[in-house]
Amino acid sequence: QVQLVESGGGSVQAGGSLRLSCAASRYLFSSDCMGWFRQVVGKDREGVASITSDGRTSYADSVKGRFTISKDNAKNTLYLQMNSLKPEDTAMYYCIVPDSDSWCAELVGYSPMDTWGEGTSVTVSP
Repeated sequence: QVQLVESGGGSVQAGGSLRLSCAASRYLFSSDCMGWFRQVVGKDREGVASITSDGRTSYADSVKGRFTISKDNAKNTLYLQMNSLKPEDTAMYYCIVPDSDSWCAELVGYSPMDTWGEGTSVTVSP
Protein backbone atom coordinates (compact mmCIF):
# COMPACT_ATOMS: atom_id res chain seq x y z
CA GLN A 1 0.00 0.00 0.00
CA VAL A 2 1.52 3.26 -1.17
CA GLN A 3 1.38 5.86 1.57
CA LEU A 4 3.54 8.53 0.01
CA VAL A 5 2.41 9.93 -3.33
CA GLU A 6 4.63 12.42 -5.13
CA SER A 7 3.47 14.83 -7.82
CA GLY A 8 4.50 18.04 -9.50
CA GLY A 9 7.38 16.90 -11.64
CA GLY A 10 7.79 17.90 -15.24
CA SER A 11 10.06 19.36 -17.86
CA VAL A 12 11.39 22.89 -17.56
CA GLN A 13 14.18 24.97 -18.98
CA ALA A 14 17.20 25.91 -16.91
CA GLY A 15 16.37 28.76 -14.58
CA GLY A 16 12.79 27.65 -14.21
CA SER A 17 10.88 26.47 -11.14
CA LEU A 18 8.82 23.51 -10.05
CA ARG A 19 7.05 22.63 -6.84
CA LEU A 20 6.93 19.00 -5.87
CA SER A 21 4.27 17.69 -3.51
CA CYS A 22 4.13 14.54 -1.41
CA ALA A 23 0.76 13.51 -0.02
CA ALA A 24 1.28 11.32 3.02
CA SER A 25 -0.85 9.18 5.24
CA ARG A 26 -1.50 10.72 8.64
CA TYR A 27 0.68 8.10 10.27
CA LEU A 28 3.70 8.83 8.09
CA PHE A 29 3.19 12.56 8.21
CA SER A 30 3.49 12.44 11.98
CA SER A 31 7.00 11.04 11.70
CA ASP A 32 9.95 12.89 13.23
CA CYS A 33 11.50 13.46 9.84
CA MET A 34 10.49 13.63 6.21
CA GLY A 35 12.50 14.55 3.18
CA TRP A 36 13.35 14.23 -0.45
CA PHE A 37 16.02 12.35 -2.28
CA ARG A 38 16.70 12.07 -5.98
CA GLN A 39 18.20 9.46 -8.19
CA VAL A 40 19.47 9.26 -11.71
CA VAL A 41 19.52 5.83 -13.34
CA GLY A 42 22.84 4.21 -12.72
CA LYS A 43 23.81 6.56 -9.91
CA ASP A 44 23.44 6.50 -6.15
CA ARG A 45 20.58 8.18 -4.36
CA GLU A 46 21.30 11.76 -3.33
CA GLY A 47 19.60 13.24 -0.30
CA VAL A 48 18.20 16.64 -1.25
CA ALA A 49 16.40 18.10 1.75
CA SER A 50 14.80 17.16 5.04
CA ILE A 51 12.50 18.66 7.61
CA THR A 52 11.86 17.58 11.17
CA SER A 53 8.54 17.59 12.96
CA ASP A 54 9.56 20.84 14.67
CA GLY A 55 10.54 22.49 11.42
CA ARG A 56 14.32 22.15 11.31
CA THR A 57 15.59 21.80 7.77
CA SER A 58 18.69 20.46 6.09
CA TYR A 59 19.78 20.79 2.49
CA ALA A 60 22.36 19.26 0.24
CA ASP A 61 25.05 21.75 -0.71
CA SER A 62 24.07 21.33 -4.35
CA VAL A 63 20.60 22.79 -3.73
CA LYS A 64 21.14 25.28 -0.91
CA GLY A 65 19.69 28.65 -1.72
CA ARG A 66 17.62 27.24 -4.59
CA PHE A 67 15.34 24.62 -3.00
CA THR A 68 12.99 25.01 -0.05
CA ILE A 69 11.33 22.18 1.84
CA SER A 70 8.12 22.77 3.74
CA LYS A 71 5.12 21.01 5.23
CA ASP A 72 1.40 21.72 5.35
CA ASN A 73 0.16 19.99 8.48
CA ALA A 74 -3.48 20.57 7.60
CA LYS A 75 -3.08 18.74 4.31
CA ASN A 76 -0.55 16.08 5.41
CA THR A 77 1.57 17.22 2.49
CA LEU A 78 5.29 17.78 2.09
CA TYR A 79 6.60 20.20 -0.52
CA LEU A 80 9.83 20.92 -2.31
CA GLN A 81 9.99 24.29 -4.02
CA MET A 82 12.73 24.19 -6.62
CA ASN A 83 13.94 27.45 -8.14
CA SER A 84 16.79 28.30 -10.48
CA LEU A 85 16.78 24.77 -11.77
CA LYS A 86 19.85 23.42 -13.51
CA PRO A 87 20.25 20.52 -15.93
CA GLU A 88 22.08 18.63 -13.21
CA ASP A 89 18.89 18.66 -11.15
CA THR A 90 17.37 16.25 -13.66
CA ALA A 91 16.36 13.09 -11.76
CA MET A 92 13.54 11.11 -10.24
CA TYR A 93 12.57 12.75 -6.99
CA TYR A 94 11.27 10.68 -4.11
CA CYS A 95 9.62 11.61 -0.88
CA ILE A 96 11.05 9.66 2.04
CA VAL A 97 10.27 8.95 5.65
CA PRO A 98 13.61 7.63 6.88
CA ASP A 99 13.95 5.02 9.56
CA SER A 100 17.11 6.65 10.89
CA ASP A 101 17.06 10.04 12.58
CA SER A 102 20.59 10.66 11.32
CA TRP A 103 19.35 10.87 7.74
CA CYS A 104 17.46 14.00 8.64
CA ALA A 105 20.61 15.89 9.58
CA GLU A 106 23.08 14.35 7.17
CA LEU A 107 20.93 13.30 4.20
CA VAL A 108 22.86 10.05 3.90
CA GLY A 109 22.39 6.52 5.18
CA TYR A 110 19.48 4.55 3.83
CA SER A 111 17.75 1.57 5.43
CA PRO A 112 15.43 -1.17 4.20
CA MET A 113 13.03 0.18 6.81
CA ASP A 114 12.74 3.55 5.06
CA THR A 115 9.47 4.41 3.36
CA TRP A 116 9.35 6.21 0.05
CA GLY A 117 6.93 6.77 -2.77
CA GLU A 118 7.04 5.97 -6.46
CA GLY A 119 8.69 9.24 -7.37
CA THR A 120 8.09 12.08 -9.77
CA SER A 121 10.31 12.88 -12.73
CA VAL A 122 12.08 16.22 -13.15
CA THR A 123 13.82 17.11 -16.39
CA VAL A 124 15.70 20.38 -16.80
CA SER A 125 16.86 21.29 -20.27
CA PRO A 126 19.76 23.68 -20.96
